[in-house]
Amino acid sequence: MEIAYDLASHGANTSIVMRSPIHVMTKELIRLGMTLVHYLPLKMIDGLLLMMANAVFGDLSRHGITRPEKGPFVLKSETGRSPVIDVGTIGLIKKDKIKVHGRITKIKGRTIEFEGGKEASFDAIVFATGYKSTTNLWLKNDEDMLNSDGVPKKEFPNHWKGANGLYCAGLGRRGLAGIAMDAKNIANDIKRSIDSMCS
Repeated sequence: MEIAYDLASHGANTSIVMRSPIHVMTKELIRLGMTLVHYLPLKMIDGLLLMMANAVFGDLSRHGITRPEKGPFVLKSETGRSPVIDVGTIGLIKKDKIKVHGRITKIKGRTIEFEGGKEASFDAIVFATGYKSTTNLWLKNDEDMLNSDGVPKKEFPNHWKGANGLYCAGLGRRGLAGIAMDAKNIANDIKRSIDSMCS
């Protein structure tokens, strides 16, 4: 979304591909959700954020952008998928300066075929496909703290502590608020260990 915004803002004839449903939020909505996560259940936070996102963006399905069934914070917690933070891209989509297409079915030279048989010609394709944690590939330990996807086997909020002084911060899939919680828990646990050695 950010790359598309930059390209379109600098005169490029820009299209994006929506391979799956996404949540689009403002940074203010995400900040609100990260604050509320300390006080409310995720489903309740999601309900509030989705209502507010509707007020800000309207019905984006008319522009080819659909939402997942699960809310943004529940989805982040269960799968690690983050919502998209709008930087102005949605405004350009609504003005038809950025076109939204479904999945790519075939690439034939400069011609791209999309689901439904629609074709268009492009000078360049930018693959922005996200990332996956690879921690489990390089962290080799006897207690097997992480699953095959590289995320903790223990559920939030007990995911951050392993055995033998091993901790993880930011792997609980709770965004910046989760990273902050992990860091505090780890710092407090280290302090308790030091205090117990000194007493």
